[in-house]
Amino acid sequence: MKKVFLGGTENNSKWRKEIIPLLTKDESDFWLYVLTPKFSSLYSIAEAVDDVNKFPDKIIFCFLLTDKEKVFGKFQVKSLKAIGKMIVENGGKWFKNLYEIADYLNGN
Repeated sequence: MKKVFLGGTENNSKWRKEIIPLLTKDESDFWLYVLTPKFSSLYSIAEAVDDVNKFPDKIIFCFLLTDKEKVFGKFQVKSLKAIGKMIVENGGKWFKNLYEIADYLNGN
């Protein structure tokens, strides 16, 4: 059975609970990295960049500007956009929100 790996922000972020009900496909073979302002470790970024170089057709990246009361700052957004471009340049996908991700995954 194929699955979607849900990597990214932990720290009581609710993005996983939001995307799971949006996915209607039972089988997928993607690694999803979603970062929110609640992330506290840079490891997920390193992991996403490393994985896109190894498995470019499987990597999906997204960052959410807000997560409850937390908001990314201007310079963080600039860096996250650069990471998104890097993901795309290496063959991965970059989406702007959870609904775009769900549409893509449900269509594949």
